[in-house]
Amino acid sequence: MRYRIKHEVPGRIRFELGGKLPEHDATALEETLLGMACVTRAVAYPKAGSVAVAFAAADMVAARNAVIDRVAAITPADLKAWEPADSWALTPRPRHLFAQLANMAVAHFIRRALLPSPIRRVVNLYQALPFWRAALHSLRTGRLDVPVLDGAAIAMGFLRGTGSAGSTIFLLNVGEALEDFTQRRSEAGLARSLLDIPTRAHVERNGAEVEIDIAELHEGDVVVARLGDAIPVDGEVVSGEAAVNQSSLTGEPLAVVRSAGDTVFAGTAVEEGEVRIRVTGDPAASKVRSIVQMMEQSEACKSANQKRVESMADALVPWNFLLAGIVALTTRSLTKTAATLMVDYSCALRLSGSIAVMTAQRESAARGFMVKGSRYFEAMSEADVIVFDKTGTLTAATPRVAHVEPYDGYTREEVLRLAACLEEHFPHPVARAVVQAALDEGLEHRERHAAVEYVVAHGIASSLDGARVVIGSEHFVLEDEGVPVPADELACIHEQACGTSPLFLAVDGQLRGVIYVDDPLKPGVTDVVRQLHAEGFARVIMLTGDNERTAARIAAQAGIDEYRADLLPEDKHALVEELQRQGYKVAMVGDGVNDSPALAAARVSVAMSGGSAVAREAADITLTSDDLAAIVELRRLSRVLQKRLASGYRFTVAFNSALLALGIAGILTPQMSSALHNGSTVVLSASHARPFLPAGESEGR
Repeated sequence: MRYRIKHEVPGRIRFELGGKLPEHDATALEETLLGMACVTRAVAYPKAGSVAVAFAAADMVAARNAVIDRVAAITPADLKAWEPADSWALTPRPRHLFAQLANMAVAHFIRRALLPSPIRRVVNLYQALPFWRAALHSLRTGRLDVPVLDGAAIAMGFLRGTGSAGSTIFLLNVGEALEDFTQRRSEAGLARSLLDIPTRAHVERNGAEVEIDIAELHEGDVVVARLGDAIPVDGEVVSGEAAVNQSSLTGEPLAVVRSAGDTVFAGTAVEEGEVRIRVTGDPAASKVRSIVQMMEQSEACKSANQKRVESMADALVPWNFLLAGIVALTTRSLTKTAATLMVDYSCALRLSGSIAVMTAQRESAARGFMVKGSRYFEAMSEADVIVFDKTGTLTAATPRVAHVEPYDGYTREEVLRLAACLEEHFPHPVARAVVQAALDEGLEHRERHAAVEYVVAHGIASSLDGARVVIGSEHFVLEDEGVPVPADELACIHEQACGTSPLFLAVDGQLRGVIYVDDPLKPGVTDVVRQLHAEGFARVIMLTGDNERTAARIAAQAGIDEYRADLLPEDKHALVEELQRQGYKVAMVGDGVNDSPALAAARVSVAMSGGSAVAREAADITLTSDDLAAIVELRRLSRVLQKRLASGYRFTVAFNSALLALGIAGILTPQMSSALHNGSTVVLSASHARPFLPAGESEGR
C-alpha cells in the first residue's frame, strides 16, 4: 500500500494513504492492524484517506518498524477480500455516529428551511408514527413508561406548532442514536474482550491425544472430554457416554446422558464419564454463541441495587405525567407542560448502569477474571468472609510427586503406573501431578481396568482383573474403604509425609503403595491474604481434604489463621452454609469437582482457571489466570462499581430534577430540556465507561 508518514510521536503514527478509502476497506484496515500484538488502537479516516495507529511494546523501535512494514505490505486486494471474523468487528465506529448525526441535522434544517408548512406537518406526522406506536403498545400492556412520555411530548409539540413537533422528534432521534451507539460499543467491547480469553481442548491427532488452542480446531476433528471438562465446541458424540450439564443453555440443573450419535454443545460440562466428540460446526462460531449466552445471562443477573434503581426510575414516570397535569392546570402553558414531558429519569439510569456493568466486565476480563452478572460484583463488594480451597487454589496448580513408597510386593514403578492409569481420568492438580510423574519416567499405563468411578469423598475407584482398586486420601482409603494399616505403619507414613500430601493406593482391600505429593504454596499468596484483610474481609478461611499436618503447614505459610482439615465435599458445603446462617456474607474460591457444592452454596463463588468445568459452571466468577492477585483487584473493582452506580443515581436524580424545575419556571424551552437531558445521559454513560482501576495496577502479572 502506498503511504506517507504525515505525523509521528512516540507510540503513534498517522499514515496518509493514496486516496480516499471505501468504508469496507477502512474497517478492514483497522481490524487488520488491530490484529498485531503491539497495536493498541487503529482509527481510519476514509474521506481523508489516512489511518492513525497507536502501539506499545517493550521494544518501541521494533514495534514502530513492524507497524510500518505491515502498512506497506497490505494491498487493496487484501482489504477487498477481508471478511469479519465475528459480527463485533462491524461495530459502529465514532465516524459512523458523526456521519449519522450530521445527516440527521442537515435533513432537519433543510426541511425547516425549504418545505412549506403543510408538507412539513405531513413529514413530521410520518416521523412521529414509530414513537406513537411504541407509546400505544406500552399503554395496551398497562405501562406508563418512557415511550409514553416521548409520545406525549411529540403530541404536545404538534399542539404548539409544526416547528416545535419537528424539533422534538429531531432531538428524540438524536438521543436514541447516541444511546444506541454507546450501548452497542459497550457490548462489542465486552464481547471482544471475552473472545481474547484463550481456551484449550484435548484433541486426537495421529493416534495421540494433544492439547491445543480452540482456534486451531477444524471441522471433523475429534475432541476428548472427560469428567470435569468443558465441551469446547458443538459436535456429535462418536464414542463413549457422559452425563453432561447443560444448565448454561437450558437452565436445567440436572445433567443429561449423551452417548454415540447425540449432539453436544459448546459451553456445557461433563459431570461424569468420557466422550469423544467430532466437531461438526465452526469452533469460532461456537465460542461466539457461548459469549452471547453469557452476555444474555449477565443481563438477567442484575444486582439488587441495579434492579432497585431501575424500578425506582420506572416508578417516577407516572409522576412525570402527574407533574405535567399539575403544570398544565396551574400555568395554562403548553411550553411549560411540554418541558415536563421531555425529561425522565429512566433512560439515564438504565443506560449508564448497564454500560458501567459492561465496562466492569470488560475490564475484569482484561485483568484476569470473568464475572457473569452485576449482582456478583455487588456480592463480592459486600462479602466479609472469604473461603479458599487449598489444592490448586492456594497451592501451585502443578504439584509434583516427591516420593513413591510401594507395599506388599508391589514395585515403585507398578504403584506409579497403576495410579497414573486411574488418575488420568480426574481433572485435578494432584491427579495431573501423578500422571506427569509417570510420563516423566516413561511408564506406559495402558488401561486394563474397568470404568473409573469418581467417588465424592476424595477418591477414585475402579476394578482390575476383578479386584477393586481405589486411590485417594487417608480418610477415603482407610476409613471409607476399610483398608487395614497397622498403627505403627500409619505413624511411619505420617512421619515420612513431612508436610506433603499422601495418596493411598489399595488393591482388593490391601495397601499397595503411598504416593507423596508435594504441593507448594503459590507465589504471592501471603501478600494476597494480607491485602484481602486490608480490603475488609474479616475472616480468611482455608478448607482442605488433606490431613491436619499438611493443612497447618500451608495455612502458616499463607498467613491464614483459620483452616479446616480432613473435610469431605459435603463438609465444605455445610461449613459455607453454617457461616451464612451466622450472618456472614461468604465468598468461596475453589477449583475442583468436589468444590462445586460449596461454590453453589456461597453468596458469591470464584472458580480457578485451571479447575474443572463443573466448578467453573457452578461458580459466579471465573479466574482466567492462576494469579490470586486478581481476587484483590476483583474486590476493588466491585467496590468502585457500586460507588459509581450510586453516584450516577444521585447525579441523574439531581440534574433531571433541576431540568424539570427550570422547565416549569419557563427558563428552559422543551427543546433545551430535551437536549440537556440527552446530553447528560451520554456524558454520564461516557463517565461510567472510564476504567475502574489504575492502568498500572496489574502490571507485571
